Amino acid sequence: MSQYYDMGEQTLWNPSSGASRLFMSQLSVYEAELGLPSGIGPMQADECQIDPVMFKAFVHALLAWHWRTSHAVMAALSEGFVATVLVLAERADIEVKWQPAGVAEVCGLSDVQVPTAPDSSEEAWAAALQQKSRKLSRFMAA
Repeated sequence: MSQYYDMGEQTLWNPSSGASRLFMSQLSVYEAELGLPSGIGPMQADECQIDPVMFKAFVHALLAWHWRTSHAVMAALSEGFVATVLVLAERADIEVKWQPAGVAEVCGLSDVQVPTAPDSSEEAWAAALQQKSRKLSRFMAA
C-alpha cells in the first residue's frame, strides 16, 4: 500500500504507508517546533495535497531553524527530515533560500549544547544537505 503527496496534479512522492506515517508524525513535530503549518494537508484516502505557498514558507523556516541549531543531537535528529523535505521542495520547483538569515528570527535559540558543535560555513552546511537530499531522492518514488 502506498500514499500520494500531490501538488495539484503532480505527484511529488509516493511512499509506502509506513514511511508516510513516520514522515507525517515528524511533520507535526516540526510544525509545532516552528509554530508554522507545513502546507501538507491531511492524508485522506491515501492522498494529500500540498499548498505551494505554505510549503515554501515552511521549507525556508525549517532550513533557518536547522542552520541555527547548535545542539549536535538535535541537528542529527533533524537532518534526515530536512533532507526529505528538500527533495519534495525540489520536485515542487521551489527555489530554496540557502541563506537562512532572513527567516531565522522566527526561530529562537532555546537549546544550546555545551560545548557547542564545531562551526561550519554556510556553504559547507548547504552542500552537505544538498548532497544528502540528492542521494535520498533516488529512494523516493514519485
